[in-house]
Amino acid sequence: MPEKRTVEKAHKAKRAGKAPTTQAGEFVREEIRKVRRGEHGARSPQQAIAVGLSKARRAGVGLRPPGRGKAKARTRRSAAYAYAAGQHKRKTHRRPRVSRAVSRVLKREPRSTVSRAALSRQARRAASRRTASQRSAAARKAVRTKGGARRSAAARKAARTRARRRR
Repeated sequence: MPEKRTVEKAHKAKRAGKAPTTQAGEFVREEIRKVRRGEHGARSPQQAIAVGLSKARRAGVGLRPPGRGKAKARTRRSAAYAYAAGQHKRKTHRRPRVSRAVSRVLKREPRSTVSRAALSRQARRAASRRTASQRSAAARKAVRTKGGARRSAAARKAARTRARRRR
């Protein structure tokens, strides 16, 4: 069950016209906080993110399930179920025994998987998988939303970062 403040933050993001992924980000953050506090663990950063996204879908965030070829069939099916439940398109069946089993398994998982270093590695891997068209789309959006001065400052900062990492 997501925390009340997480749902409120997601609603606020929706009212502000933010994308579903931004709204879902609140739930992912909550999940990471829970693992760091030691409520339960996660086998990998991806698992913590997946749990957060699932909670977001069940809470009614309009985050569509991934398309064919984007994720394995089982993941897509699970996401579709959570999405339908959140959109009130289907009744969910409570399964206390399964729920207890999942909780017990998660409690045995490590907590270090959502450390800053682990999440940084995950983000770097995700960034390296971006295609050229995605990068140019991001650049086009920056043109619409940032303006010249801020784009120039971002470019200078990126150049500094690259120079620092080359050393």
